[in-house]
Amino acid sequence: MHILVTGATGWIGSHLVPLLSADGHQVTGLTRSDASAAALTGAGHGVIRGGLADVDVIADAAAAADAVVHLAYVHDFSDPAAQITLDRGAIGAIGEALAGTGKPFVFASGTPVGPGRPSKETDLGLDGALAARAESAQIALAFADRGVRASAVRLPRSVHGTGDHGFIAQLVAIARSAGVAGYAGDGAHRWNGVHVDDAARLFRDALYSAPGGTVLHAIGDEGVRVKAIAESIGRGLGLPTASVEPAALGFLGMLQTMDHASTSTVAQELLGWQPQGATLLDDIDAGHYFD
Repeated sequence: MHILVTGATGWIGSHLVPLLSADGHQVTGLTRSDASAAALTGAGHGVIRGGLADVDVIADAAAAADAVVHLAYVHDFSDPAAQITLDRGAIGAIGEALAGTGKPFVFASGTPVGPGRPSKETDLGLDGALAARAESAQIALAFADRGVRASAVRLPRSVHGTGDHGFIAQLVAIARSAGVAGYAGDGAHRWNGVHVDDAARLFRDALYSAPGGTVLHAIGDEGVRVKAIAESIGRGLGLPTASVEPAALGFLGMLQTMDHASTSTVAQELLGWQPQGATLLDDIDAGHYFD
């Protein structure tokens, strides 16, 4: 197949593209930067120059492909509404280009916070802080009714592994600056995660086999207590661990006030996917976040 991947040189994309290439597929990546374009062409892949705002470019590239994986997202928390608008524009362009073709369209979304229990693939998550992105996923899934094999892979808070610069890296930086590895409240709330290699495999498996309208959770760490995360960071930095006001952790403090555990039953039972990589605490204890 000829597969278009947005975010092909990003965190998950850089692990997914080699899997697709090893299976014999032709991969084309959407990218804005010269460095990303050079990385793709150097590895033998195609390049389409553009960003999420370039909906005509995205539509043409999707129409020319046999399948699309949409990973790109601008994680700018200073203006989340603008990033949702960009994402929905790209989703619409891809969906319209693939309508009536039966081609696969796999896109990244986020796991919802469960109503007093770990969230499941059947939970919509159309309320709270993650509502807008959940609504974007519903827009994308609706293309399944228009002849697109659209499926969602919902990601946890942490997609971890060597080179992860996400939320855990930010918590490490905050701990260094404060001199204490902090956690919000009593530290009992849970934080979900998955190893980046496992996440990439699930995107590949969904591309190959997920029926239209399917929602899958890429969950390896169903729920790690935030206190345990802080204790692991404290060990790595040689700092004490303590409860702190959520505001001391910024945006991440707000996240820690929510119990965000999730399961991956559908991914495991429908596709036979099983997490195989290191756990989140294993990756922190291995020292990946302290360079």
